[in-house]
Amino acid sequence: MNMPDTAKWLEQMRSAVGAKGFTTTGEDMAPWLTDWRGRYTGAAAAMVSPASTEETSAIVRIANENAVAIVPQGGNSGMVGGATPDASGRSIILSLRRVNNIRAIRSDEQLVVCDAGVILQNLHEALAADGQRFPLTLGGKGSATVGGLVSTNAGGTQVLRHGTMRSLVAGIEAVLPDGSIYEGLSALKKDNRGYDLKQLFIGGEGTLGIVTAATLKTVPALVDRCVAWVAVGSTDAAYQLFRFLHARVPQSLEGFEIIPQTCLESVLRHISGTRPPLAGGQPWHVLVEIVRDQPDAPDPKSIMENLLANALERGLIEDATLAASEQQAEDFWKIRESIAEAERANGPALQHDISVPVHGMARFIDEASPVIEAKFPGTKVAAFGHMGDGNVHFHVKAPEGVEAQQWMRESAKQITPLVHDLVIAAGGSISAEHGIGQNKRAELERLSSGARLSMLRAIKMAIDPGNIMNPGKLVPLASGQSGS
Repeated sequence: MNMPDTAKWLEQMRSAVGAKGFTTTGEDMAPWLTDWRGRYTGAAAAMVSPASTEETSAIVRIANENAVAIVPQGGNSGMVGGATPDASGRSIILSLRRVNNIRAIRSDEQLVVCDAGVILQNLHEALAADGQRFPLTLGGKGSATVGGLVSTNAGGTQVLRHGTMRSLVAGIEAVLPDGSIYEGLSALKKDNRGYDLKQLFIGGEGTLGIVTAATLKTVPALVDRCVAWVAVGSTDAAYQLFRFLHARVPQSLEGFEIIPQTCLESVLRHISGTRPPLAGGQPWHVLVEIVRDQPDAPDPKSIMENLLANALERGLIEDATLAASEQQAEDFWKIRESIAEAERANGPALQHDISVPVHGMARFIDEASPVIEAKFPGTKVAAFGHMGDGNVHFHVKAPEGVEAQQWMRESAKQITPLVHDLVIAAGGSISAEHGIGQNKRAELERLSSGARLSMLRAIKMAIDPGNIMNPGKLVPLASGQSGS
């Protein structure tokens, strides 16, 4: 990096956003140079925080003219190192946290238009005050931003009924690599102008442009809900229960999570304020939520009671309890949402966010877990997740007494490829809801067909020929392409 030229474009960027939106101080940038899991740490020439789409466009234009790499960042709560710069120090972090206005809530159309830096929890609260809700939530809702959720095609616990972000985004505004602005916020029911361009940015991880705003679909606020904690004897019993419930209440079944006893015990051990919903030590548990968002719809508590009584008679479940209050419902969900935190406290583990066909999820857990434990003696598998959409969080715990960092480095080279091989053999995906980032890029290349790779590369190089947009993330560039 030529220092006089660097000083010039840095000053141009500072002028574009003002002193409040610009820093080159190591102390200020430090929290944003390491990913949430602490696995990747990089360096940056500056962190730039525009306050509008226009300022974002100006920064990208300057970066493009000077061949400066841009690493877009929202809440920095990603799981695959997708928002962490490399170690060269030649890139900039472009933070969208100051671009955080909710532009419009259109309840009559069930839409909300908001900037990329809006925090998910703040969006939930704003919509609740207007009788609406955005039907996507996750454990990091207090830090995750709309732009990050769009760019990683986030999922969460309500995908069963409402789909991932890909299903919930009705329009996109984005700044392209040359600084031009793609204006696609209109939520048209019919738009037959060729490719659905907004879909390129959903799950694009900032490699094609920077999402600055989105039009999102909303649904009516809940009238009430019923949350149940159910004990089952096996993964297959959990799947049969899912089929039983989904066949009868497909429009009101909003959550169906499978949790092993080992994960429940880990939460109870490490997370304060939690307690077992049921007595006994059944091997598997299911967290079920049935909702009502229309006043004239059937009462979800009555539905749940009748369905679970029927399931008990059929031998599908061992035991069950219904949350007696909204607080208890939140307590049940706290157990599920605290599993990742509890597992981290439990010791080192390789965490895999994978998906398989819904009908094969139980079989995958049952068959893949012993394969890994036999191949790598001393390891223990903890598998849990969203049974209604096939998303398995497949954690491989380290043997007792090993040195954590060394085991993580060495085992990741052996265990993770085997897990991914088993996933592909089951017809699944190596990334269900966290993206590819830098963590899974090599595995994506190893396991993808030539057709998939050529399309990914062609799209990337056509839209971002200078490879300034989040280089080193998502797209495995071919030999000879810039940034490989």
